Amino acid sequence: MYNLLKGKRGIITGALDENSIAWKIALKAKEEGAEFTLTNAPIAMRMGEINKLAEKCGTIIIPADATSLEDIENLYKKSEEHLGGKLDFVLHSIGMSPNVRKKKDYGDLNYEWFLKAIDISALSFHKMMQVGEKLDVFNDHASIVALTYIAAQRTFPDYSDMAQAKAVLESIARSYGYRLGKSKKIRVNTVSQSPTPTTAGTGVGGFDIFMDYADKMSPLGNATAEDCADYVISLFSDLTRKVTMQNLYHDGGFSSSGITDAIIEKFKAEEVGK
Repeated sequence: MYNLLKGKRGIITGALDENSIAWKIALKAKEEGAEFTLTNAPIAMRMGEINKLAEKCGTIIIPADATSLEDIENLYKKSEEHLGGKLDFVLHSIGMSPNVRKKKDYGDLNYEWFLKAIDISALSFHKMMQVGEKLDVFNDHASIVALTYIAAQRTFPDYSDMAQAKAVLESIARSYGYRLGKSKKIRVNTVSQSPTPTTAGTGVGGFDIFMDYADKMSPLGNATAEDCADYVISLFSDLTRKVTMQNLYHDGGFSSSGITDAIIEKFKAEEVGK
């Protein structure tokens, strides 16, 4: 523990259960001295175990639909009231595609569901910043971080329309990062994490196979949820005050690797086995 977040206040979205990256970030933020509120959609709260996390962190849960401006406004007002001041950090860990959940083929998407995926997974990020800016809930030099995935830049067939949602999310981070940086020196970044066995991640087809592939393609191996939590805490801290409008790869080197010895050896072994 380094007390990197001592005296800082924030909001952490999206913690569902112990496998959630947001869950690990909340525990690490608490360990580093932060105070924060937790939030998730009411339906997700019924499915998950967020009450356990609230108890561990000594905080409250404020239900909010991140697509609703009214819910977001209520979230900010109640968070300020509970925490006793403006916010120093916000984690956006929100994403869902009805088309992926329903296993719709990419050539047979339901477009209403497609728009819903973008609203939930990307526009919610813009809404959180827009409402927060209008309510003036962010302190100077605050840090806002959203979790994303490399499918925004590269094609992963089973990721389907979530790839477009993540691309929109990352674009919003740049545009709003400029705006908030100019007005209040606020940082806005996205973290592109390794495939991680969360409840959402494992819902993507072929996840186990891809996770093994990504691990072999990464010189440092896949980054775990705990690793991601450590990285996000550094972005919430004062040590990264000049880092903004970036899509930051936290993937063990996967994003910069063309081929690796581990992959070559795997193919050689398969050839010998034929």
